[in-house]
Amino acid sequence: MQTSALYLRTIIFGITDSLVSTVGLLAGIDVAGAPHATLALTGIVYAFVEAFSMAVGNFLSEESAEEYTAKGAVNPRSALAGGMAMFVVFVLAAFIPILPYLLFSTWVALAGSIGFSIFALFVVGLVSGRLAELPMLARGVRMVVLGGAAVIIGAIVGSIIPAI
Repeated sequence: MQTSALYLRTIIFGITDSLVSTVGLLAGIDVAGAPHATLALTGIVYAFVEAFSMAVGNFLSEESAEEYTAKGAVNPRSALAGGMAMFVVFVLAAFIPILPYLLFSTWVALAGSIGFSIFALFVVGLVSGRLAELPMLARGVRMVVLGGAAVIIGAIVGSIIPAI
């Protein structure tokens, strides 16, 4: 696979996973009734911990795939670059659903978090479709539908298991 395709995969995966998991987590905790300060702190801690976890996973899996292809040790430079890219895009994208919790309170933060995240997912889908020369609108809608499922799952779990 070409290096540019590998980086594109890393960037798209990092952004979408960050948006989907962060907004789903925050929606579930918000619906459960957690205090506003807890929501903001949870989002920020989650962003950095999960970004590091995703970066390590990206590095290890890419290096393993390269070693498998080469049937031996390889220079870890491209795998390291991919891991670093994953960390950066994950943290940056995570702040899309977190930012409303830093700026607003009550239902405005939840609505903003979901709305901004859904919009960002749509844009990522459009860009992905454009780069792959596929129908952009269909890719945007697909990204919103699949990503929106995390919000629904988070809200359902949060409403079933209230904050302690």
